[in-house]
Amino acid sequence: MRSIYRNGARWMRFLIDVLLVLLAVLICMPVLLVALGSLKADSELLDGLMPILSDSREVIDWNLLPLYPTLKHYQEILFHTPQFFTVFFNSVKIAGTILLGQLVVAVPAAWAFARLDFRFKKPVFITYIVLMLIPFQITMLPNYLVLNGMKLLNTHASVILPAIFSTFPVFIIYRSFCDIPGSLIEAARIDGAGNFTVFFRIGIPLGSSGILSAMTLGFLNYWNMVEQPLAFLQDKSLWPLSLYLPEIDVRHAGLAFGASVITLIPAVFVFMMGQEYLEQGIVAAGIKE
Repeated sequence: MRSIYRNGARWMRFLIDVLLVLLAVLICMPVLLVALGSLKADSELLDGLMPILSDSREVIDWNLLPLYPTLKHYQEILFHTPQFFTVFFNSVKIAGTILLGQLVVAVPAAWAFARLDFRFKKPVFITYIVLMLIPFQITMLPNYLVLNGMKLLNTHASVILPAIFSTFPVFIIYRSFCDIPGSLIEAARIDGAGNFTVFFRIGIPLGSSGILSAMTLGFLNYWNMVEQPLAFLQDKSLWPLSLYLPEIDVRHAGLAFGASVITLIPAVFVFMMGQEYLEQGIVAAGIKE
């Protein structure tokens, strides 16, 4: 009886593993198609995408592997498309500045909510949570009016400043600070440590998983954001990569595929580097007090 149970459990684990592998392949298939499409020649891409370009009812003939692999599209992007470097630098500037600003604003705010006692602490934190749930489409008009009054429209500051004061990183980092043992903080206070010493010597080191988790999620979000730059930036020279890619003509599909792969590389690199902290932060954020 036990052997039957063990065999059934093994088969169940095997079926679950097979299902997970199939789901992983299905999820990664679009990325694989883009990467392989970037290696195809223009003629092969046009032949495969012709039913889309001509609005016909023919079925797309798309070979998974390129017939004649070429690096022409990457060469054109890196050596003959200077505007690509402009929008790439814009994305780096926007995402990097936002994350630095959130380190200055969100980390102390999360520590205050987690470890300090002040008046109206609970209502203010609930307000933070409510603001986190409001979509950008609702806050777009108030943000537009405020930024217009500050003469910041059509500048990178119009995208950077609202994101710096986002409530989402505060919520993620807050949980990691709550998990710090209170006895450790009390022992530090007994030894004469003040609030700033406790924050910098204990809070930040022990809450680093939540901070890095928030920074990883933030980079993935701000590297690919579309609505905010589209609403607040009119000059195309200020656009990030997320707005540059849709502007590429369909007849230059190879260029679009190559630019998509290059755009994906920083996001994949940051995700792989921060995957462990990202999982820890998500688990911590899901635990109730």
